[in-house]
Amino acid sequence: MTVLGSDAGPDLGPDAGPAAAAGLEPVVRESTPALIARTLRRAISDGTFPPGAQLGEAALARSLGVSRGPLREAMQRLTQEGLLVSHRNRGLFVADLSAEAVEDMYLLRTTVETAALDRVLELGLGADTADALDAAVDAMASLAHEPRSGAMVEADLDFHHVLVEAARSPRLSRVHETVLVETSMCLHAMAGTYSDAESRLAEHRAIAGAMRAGDPDRARGLLVDHMRDGLARVKEGGPVR
Repeated sequence: MTVLGSDAGPDLGPDAGPAAAAGLEPVVRESTPALIARTLRRAISDGTFPPGAQLGEAALARSLGVSRGPLREAMQRLTQEGLLVSHRNRGLFVADLSAEAVEDMYLLRTTVETAALDRVLELGLGADTADALDAAVDAMASLAHEPRSGAMVEADLDFHHVLVEAARSPRLSRVHETVLVETSMCLHAMAGTYSDAESRLAEHRAIAGAMRAGDPDRARGLLVDHMRDGLARVKEGGPVR
């Protein structure tokens, strides 16, 4: 697994004066630990490191081409997020997802996503957000022939990512990022329970439609029902471990 690296910013040229940079915000460069944490988070999310897998520090450092200092810092971040757990005298492991943990995960997702939905509608961004959500459903529809695939899982979760990002709340986004990783872990670790894509697409389209109509009660009710259905399907698929 190779990662790490950053794109250089635009070269404005030697003759570029103050006017050339007008309106531009300072470039924020991520630290090496942040880049490593993002890479590990992605590997946990897509099942490269499944629940219960041990992460060896030396092997990871070689694979990523980084020193152990920033790697340890990145792993500490993921431990604080609950994605990694430390077992004394054994090392660091990807967190297991018990039935109780999965229920708690869906409770948190429902809380965060309904809060985001309410804020989007309060800000008057329902129609614009609905357009973005419909585009996410279109991406899901393009994968309708493989409803249980990893690509469909990611497209489905992207819909929910779009919803929370539209709320313009850094704190909601930060919490949601972690819980989506846990959701992805869960869905990649078990066989999917959607035998076809139609009901999945319809549920998401209905949420987008209610937001476009500016109907908070209907939108919230549809989202809560969707979460309950998702949890029931996960339970139907059996325990992750």
